[in-house]
Amino acid sequence: MKKILFLATGVAMFASSAALAADAVEYIPEAPAAVEMPAAFSWSGPYLGVHGGYGWGTGESAGFDESFDGGRFGGFVGYNWQMSNGFVAGIEGDVNYDWNEETVAFGTGTAEVDTGFSGSVRGRLGYAMDRTLIYAAGGWTATEVNADAGAAGSFDDTLHGWTLGAGVEHAFTDNMFGRLEYRYNDYGNGNLGPADVDFDQHVVQVGLGVKF
Repeated sequence: MKKILFLATGVAMFASSAALAADAVEYIPEAPAAVEMPAAFSWSGPYLGVHGGYGWGTGESAGFDESFDGGRFGGFVGYNWQMSNGFVAGIEGDVNYDWNEETVAFGTGTAEVDTGFSGSVRGRLGYAMDRTLIYAAGGWTATEVNADAGAAGSFDDTLHGWTLGAGVEHAFTDNMFGRLEYRYNDYGNGNLGPADVDFDQHVVQVGLGVKF
């Protein structure tokens, strides 16, 4: 009887061990899920935005040498190409409006003079450090100059010149970025009726853009 009991116990233990071994063979741990790395940010592509700031202008003629300072607001549109080494090349155009009217000596009287609308087309070259882009830009610029001399008449002209500046942009998301920029505009000279005028300007502005 004892032999039968020992034999039955041994058979039960063997069967239990075999079942556990079979379960161990059948259980294959799942491979960990692959972690997708986020795609590297690129500045390539079209973009547009708005900017605003302040301009410090100087207008000179035979009758006056005056500061034309004031706020400005405008919009910009452009396209960037980012290279594999981190350098970024691009082209950008903008249109702006300056609030900088001043009363100046004009002929035998006075006139209200301002520069109003301006615009530029600039080439850009920069270096991207992931979502931050440092750049320099330069190209053609123009502005309208207006003079209202009352009874003596109203005069206007478009001045053409060059612009040069630098700035920094940072992408807050994959599509939205902000910028801080300095620009020097030399608009050259033009004619306002009896007066020839030269105008140049320093500008500091901030902007908000959308990249597509």
